[in-house]
Amino acid sequence: MSDKPHQNLAIIGHVDHGKSTLVGRLLFETGSVPEHVIEQHRQEAEEKGKGGFEFAYVMDNLAEERERGVTIDIAHQEFDTDKYYFTIVDCPGHRDFVKNMITGASQADNAVLVVAADDGVAPQTQEHVFLARTLGINELIIGINKMDVVDYSEDSYKEVVDEVNKLLNQVQFQVSDDSFIPISAFEGDNIAEASDNTPWYDGRTLLESLNDLPETEEPSDAPLRLPIQDVYTISGIGTVPVGRLETGTMNVGDNVSFQPSDVSGEVKTIEMHHEEVPSAGPGDNVGFNVRGIGKDDIRRGDVCGPADDPPSVAETFQAQIIVMQHPSVITAGYTPVFHAHTSQVACTIESIDKKMDPSSGEVSEENPDFIQSGDAAVVTIRPQKPLSIEPASEIPELGSFAIRDMGQTIAAGKVLSVSEK
Repeated sequence: MSDKPHQNLAIIGHVDHGKSTLVGRLLFETGSVPEHVIEQHRQEAEEKGKGGFEFAYVMDNLAEERERGVTIDIAHQEFDTDKYYFTIVDCPGHRDFVKNMITGASQADNAVLVVAADDGVAPQTQEHVFLARTLGINELIIGINKMDVVDYSEDSYKEVVDEVNKLLNQVQFQVSDDSFIPISAFEGDNIAEASDNTPWYDGRTLLESLNDLPETEEPSDAPLRLPIQDVYTISGIGTVPVGRLETGTMNVGDNVSFQPSDVSGEVKTIEMHHEEVPSAGPGDNVGFNVRGIGKDDIRRGDVCGPADDPPSVAETFQAQIIVMQHPSVITAGYTPVFHAHTSQVACTIESIDKKMDPSSGEVSEENPDFIQSGDAAVVTIRPQKPLSIEPASEIPELGSFAIRDMGQTIAAGKVLSVSEK
């Protein structure tokens, strides 16, 4: 563990725009991956006829991903800059994996949006920007990648910057002009050092921009909330739930409760990066063992909190949503799948309470009959199975969700209030 402040960084953007190559390049430039490993990957990539994929290989070390050439799971990698210690959450760009992206983006403080200079804003670029905005990503750095492909043309760069700016304005994502950087992840331009190939650009390099990110504020004095990602059985220890602490702290000896499974016990051990630790705080990825809890008692999607202030379980909840894309209209009774933190639960939209003007936030219509793509609305939702969720005003980390149906993200939203079971 580093003694520098920690940041979780998501790398988002359309498939094939160079996210994995960029991540590999960042790890290489910061000395997190030694030269000989890259060399080994280079040989392997060439043997498979995928020359140029060597940096991507650093990330995609799952054999299946190499064969398919796409990133599937969220790989965690770490690197240090002068100021921060970063964990990269490499978010898959491919359509099937948007739900990983949803659980992935919700773990990041800031993000780098990768947009290829030769391709511009693509459908997933839009979706990822939208999700990042809804899931509370604070700062966005935009890397206009593959500048080598467009011969480092300033005009091509400006065109893409304009396109991205339009998209960001649409979802009210505020970024400053110096958030845009012309880069080539493959050649290394403007990643660690200013490039001679872009004499027209005098802004920061990508690493400088990462150093300039604001420190993440420690979450408020909210109680412990830890959504469970997986539950393992480890010999000699027993049942070990794993997840990222969103708020609060966890100490050995604490009495904790898991909702909605409604079981509780005492924390025996906490492990982080394969070392036992006495306590863990917000942002820490931990595995922990709880006395008296078996593997079948809890599952992914449960939330762990203090036994005397357990996570709330919603009978219904009211939320504000923005519909991104839906082929027809959404009416009361619609039951898509809600992805909130690590849980996925089918939920029914019981009523559409009001339609909002997405730009001003003012109410434009009370109790509308339906909503459609581009609309913002306040709706009342009833989960079909128990779901632990919190108002975004109290615990923002557990107050956002995405709505998926027909293999795509239909809408995203945040919880306004919860009526508990």
